[in-house]
Order: sequence, then C-alpha cells, then structure tokens
Amino acid sequence: MAHFSSNSALRSPSNDPEPSAWLSSLARQALIAEAELTPKPGLVDRRGAGAHSDLSLAIMRVSAVAIEPYLREMAFVCAGARPSQRIREQIAAIGRNAERAMFRATGGTNSHKGAIWVLGLLISAAAMQDDEHQTAPEIAATARAIASFEDRAAPRLVSHGDVVSKRYGASGARGEALQGFPHVIDVGLPTLRLRRTSGAKEHVARLDALLSIIARLDDTCLLYRGGTDALITAKKNALAVEKAGGVGTQIGKQQLTLLDRQLLSLKVSPGGSADLLAATIFFDAIELKQAEVEADKSWPEDSHGAN
Repeated sequence: MAHFSSNSALRSPSNDPEPSAWLSSLARQALIAEAELTPKPGLVDRRGAGAHSDLSLAIMRVSAVAIEPYLREMAFVCAGARPSQRIREQIAAIGRNAERAMFRATGGTNSHKGAIWVLGLLISAAAMQDDEHQTAPEIAATARAIASFEDRAAPRLVSHGDVVSKRYGASGARGEALQGFPHVIDVGLPTLRLRRTSGAKEHVARLDALLSIIARLDDTCLLYRGGTDALITAKKNALAVEKAGGVGTQIGKQQLTLLDRQLLSLKVSPGGSADLLAATIFFDAIELKQAEVEADKSWPEDSHGAN
C-alpha cells in the first residue's frame, strides 16, 4: 500500500499539485469499498441486492464513478477557502449536478444521494485544510461549519429525511453534519482502528465498524422504510454482534446472519449507516495518507468474515 510522506505537500497519486484528484479518488474508492464489503445486513454487497429491488453492486460501482468528477470539482473550488455562504451554495450546486449524473448513470435509481451530501461536505472540508491538519476531527469540524450555512438555492421539495424528521424527530444526514459527524469520529473510526490493532482482517474491521454505527445511529433509511420497529431491530441485533466480540467470532457471525435475515424480511436496509461507513473509510485513508483504499478481497474465499 503506497503512502504519502507526512511532511510533504498534499498530492494525488498522479502527482497533481492540487489535492482534488487524490481526495475524489479516495472518495470513489471508499464508496466502492463500502458497496463491495460482504456480508452486510440488508445492504447491497457481493452476494446481491440485499433488501433493494432497484440496486446492484454493478449499479453502485457505476454510480461511484459517475459522481467522482463532481466530488473533485467540490474539492477544487474549496482549496484554500474557508466555510462561507458562497462556498456552501457553490458546492450545493455541484452536488445537484452530481445527483443528476448519478441518475443518468443508474437509469434513475437513487444509489448515492446521501453519500453525495456526506462525502461532498467532507471532501470540501478536507480540501480547505493544510496538509499538517489532515485529521478526521479537524475535517469534521470544518464540514460542520460548512453545513451550518443554508443552501438558499435548494429546491423547495420534501425529502425522505424531512418526512422522517417530522414523524420521528431523527436529525438525519444534516443533523449528523451539524454535530460534526459523531458516528464517524467517535464510533466508526475508533472501531475500525481498534479491530485492526486486535489483529482482525481488514474486511472484519470494516464490518465491525459498520455494525457499531448501526447500533447507535437513528438511521433515517430504516425509519423511512420500516419505522421504529425496523430501527429497534437493527440497533438491537447490531449491538448483539458487538457484544459477542464482533463478526470475527462464531457467535458474532451467527448474530450478523440473523440481523441480515430480519432486515431482508422487513425489506429495509441501513443506508445511512452505509454512507457513514464510506466516510469512515475515507477519513481513515486520509489520516494514513494512503494513495488508495485497500480493496476487500475476502469474498468468496472468506465470505463469513472469519477473523
């Protein structure tokens, strides 16, 4: 795995003096790494579409590639800037273009709308940082500052997040950003690193990071499709995997299988948690100054996530 020197200027793998190419490449790879991670409960992975009827792993890959140029544009316009109303509206306009590109590439399927918001903010914030300040908490704090400005040009439409917020009081993706992405900084990233240091394989560490997020996040994707019953089921059983020692243990694998079956029967998936896992993988690569995100090569040889 190639790394960048910590005392050099931030550069992309192609030696582009701007960070935008490197950051957008990491974001695309993080999205694909999240999609390919197997086995995930209710989500698209190498086994199939999960609880979705309109998604596939191929669609997720195509979608990630389609939005990469727009993420790069966000990073480029934010390089050397500071959070402001102008920047907020500029990246929001680019984000809407990214959504249109996503729908064109997927034939009208919403594969990464939430991820465009999450990674769009994070990549914009990362581009504003100096190289020596490329830490997850610093980037998250800058992303929070960007999100604090209203997108005054946004279409006046009622989103799924608006519906869930009104019905259940969940803060959703915007709330996560305004809190500084706590489920990434305080949950996903520490779990990923802790599992690695304990000797877990990379895909096991990522699965455990995902489950730690599911266990604590009021995932609006679950609430919108399945209400509080789906959210409680997901949280309870994800926590059971964690208490069993993670998916690297026999009991943990059994609990994960049970959770997957339950979410499939409810026809729901924790899409918000998946977006935050992608953000976790993105942050991890930035802090380690990796040239690329490590691919998950465990399937099908190690399909059950054995440690």
